[in-house]
Amino acid sequence: QVQLVESGGGSVQPGGSLRLSCAASGFSFSSYTMNWYRQAPGKERELVAAISSAGGVTNYADFVKGRFSISRDDVKNTVYLQMNSLKPEDTAVYYCNYYRLVLARNYWGQGTQVTVSS
Repeated sequence: QVQLVESGGGSVQPGGSLRLSCAASGFSFSSYTMNWYRQAPGKERELVAAISSAGGVTNYADFVKGRFSISRDDVKNTVYLQMNSLKPEDTAVYYCNYYRLVLARNYWGQGTQVTVSS
C-alpha cells in the first residue's frame, strides 16, 4: 500500500525558513521522480519542485527558484523541500506526489499546512 506522509509545516514570519519532509513507503521510491505541489485557498494545485530518480535533475517553478531546494534520501525513502526566504504568498497546503505511468495514476500525501504571516 502506497503511503506518502508529509511533515514539517507550520507558521513562520516572512523571511523565515521551513523544511518539509515526505516519508514514502509501499513502492520502489528510488525509481521515481518525486514532486512537491501546493494549493492555496481558492486556487488550483500547482507544481513547486521535482527531483528525478537518483536526484540528478531538479526542476523548480519560477516563483520559488533561488529560495526553495528539493532533495531526496533513497536510503530513508524521504523527499525534502527546504524553503527559505518565505513570503506570505507561499502560504498553502504542500503535498508530496509521484506519478505511476503504467497505471496512469497520481499518488498524494495528506498535505502539510504552511502559513507565512507577520
